[in-house]
Parts: sequence; C-alpha cells; structure tokens
Amino acid sequence: MLKYTEDHEWLRAEGEEIVVGITRHASEQLGDVVFIELPETGREVAAGEEIVVIESVKAASDIVAPVAGVITAVNDALADAPGDVNADPMAAWFFRIKPAGGVDLDGFMDEAAYNALIG
Repeated sequence: MLKYTEDHEWLRAEGEEIVVGITRHASEQLGDVVFIELPETGREVAAGEEIVVIESVKAASDIVAPVAGVITAVNDALADAPGDVNADPMAAWFFRIKPAGGVDLDGFMDEAAYNALIG
C-alpha cells in the first residue's frame, strides 16, 4: 500500500525498507526532468534532510528523506534516463531507506488524503 507526503513523495514499505519516489502530480509540476542527483548508498540521513536533486526544464527541486535512516539502494538507471520519472513516476523510484526506528508509515497520508491535498 502506498502512502504519501506533503512534499509529493510516494512511499511503499518493502520488508524492512521504504521505497521512495515522486508522485505523478510532482512530475507534472516539474515538467521534463533532465537531471537527477541521487544520494550515496550507505549514507545516514535525518528526516527532512534534502537528499536528491531533480532538475527539469522548469525548475530545480529537492527530495527530502521522509524518515531518518540509512540509504540502502538508489535507482542508478535514473541518472542515465531521468525522463523515466515523467514517463512513469510511480515506477521510477529514487531510493530505498532502512528507517532507524523500523518501518512505520502510519503518520503519512493515504491516497484519499493526498488527493484532497492536491485538489
């Protein structure tokens, strides 16, 4: 089950990790994505820390860590094909994080709440 942040990220629990990407709404607001800088695997991050840089034809934006933890994997394919985010943002994940406090997505929005947020 997907959860969402107010920063337009989607979150999916997989075992002891959370997979993170951006929503279709976010990709539409950005326009054509031309560059993505991903974090280093093994990096410890704080909740709210800016860890991904996305550049599009319209703007530059950051993705923040939704929880504190350790980056366990990044989607290196996005560095070579950043447009995949526009083609299918729900499949183009950015990173996996192992939360310091265990996987708990209860504090994030469900789809209905996210849809209400974006109107």
